[in-house]
Amino acid sequence: MEILVFKTNLSNNRHIQKVTMPLNQHPLIKEWNVDLHDSDKILRIVTESIPAGEIEKIVLNAGYVCKELD
Repeated sequence: MEILVFKTNLSNNRHIQKVTMPLNQHPLIKEWNVDLHDSDKILRIVTESIPAGEIEKIVLNAGYVCKELD
């Protein structure tokens, strides 16, 4: 398992609801959460090897942006 960390523009629960279904339905995503209290609105993904670009596309398709942090 690996943990991917992203900076996002998800700023409230309504935004999170829009990414919930696609993230929950992806077979390689085991767990995920968004920290709305962090200034970077951190999205953490626990996965079995999904490319970061795929997460970025999922969030973009929901109308938001995210960028993997080093």
